[in-house]
Amino acid sequence: LSKEFSSTSSTTALGTVTSRVTRNGNAVMEKDLLNHEVLAGDRGMIDDIFDETYREKEGPKPPVRYVWRNIILMSLLHLGALIALTLIPSAKIQTLAWALLCFLVSALGITAGSHRLWSHRSYKATLPLRIFLTIANSMAFQNDIYEWVRDHRVHHKFSETDADPHNAMRGFFFSHIGWLLVRKHPDVIEKGQKLDLSDMKADKVVMFQRRYYKPSVVLLCFTLPTVVPWYFWDESLIISFFIPAILRYTIGLNATWLVNSAAHMFGNRPYDQNINPRENPLVSLGALGEGFHNYHHTFPYDYSTSEFGWRFNLTTAFIDLMCLLGLASDRKKVSKEVILARKMRTGDGSHKSG
Repeated sequence: LSKEFSSTSSTTALGTVTSRVTRNGNAVMEKDLLNHEVLAGDRGMIDDIFDETYREKEGPKPPVRYVWRNIILMSLLHLGALIALTLIPSAKIQTLAWALLCFLVSALGITAGSHRLWSHRSYKATLPLRIFLTIANSMAFQNDIYEWVRDHRVHHKFSETDADPHNAMRGFFFSHIGWLLVRKHPDVIEKGQKLDLSDMKADKVVMFQRRYYKPSVVLLCFTLPTVVPWYFWDESLIISFFIPAILRYTIGLNATWLVNSAAHMFGNRPYDQNINPRENPLVSLGALGEGFHNYHHTFPYDYSTSEFGWRFNLTTAFIDLMCLLGLASDRKKVSKEVILARKMRTGDGSHKSG
């Protein structure tokens, strides 16, 4: 069973919050922040909870410095993906199925791995599952787990500020892919260096991947997806490379990036209308459940990133299956009472229309 955050004490505290909402708004905010501290403390970390004390530096913004190597490589990658689209009619059905399988495995390496397990510590995984998720993460090729976690915790702690790596206030293109094409804002680097990443450094699987990340990417993101169709069912080498490797990789990147861009701009905010992230079912469909973003930024410690279980959320189904098999445990879940109270207090009212 998932571990409910709403113990008797926290439910009682929440009751106090909701009963005082019309009389003392400041007291409500104080209680709510305290509740967040308690819930995060259960995981031994608070670095993924928004820091209300951060203030952007006054004065002109630092000049934009382009990373031409990334610009060229990303341009070539997307050009390759366009070529791959023209090859789909010529591909064998087994190759298309293999490409889909590679997409799903690599996506889980991000969603169930670097995101929900390592960034937010919203559940616990045994060594075999952590090894599988690390292999899947290398297949996804979106920076090693250590770096992914560092950037993601900074994103949550300083969301939509200069210290956010993909600050959506700088526009759709920047939050989608532009942040990878320019040098990081100095505040992103400064705040990232101050995070407590001792849990990552203590995880031997994470640090092993970091040490051998480049060869693991060559092998798992490009070589393996290409060789399997060519060797096992005699697919042409060109199709084997462009569809299961290049096209699959490009779609996986954009599915993740849409969480940073579209899910921060388009959709409703039933849990907290005071923050930018939105509920975006289409993004959830493509990113295996990561588009319930207003919920996720309101309750970053929930293993499901949603209150709706398996709906548009293959990652939640995967984690539940792993728990059933004994490979995962200690899922963190926010109670319905806490969720409803938060909707009533800070939501935009859209939950009333379903």
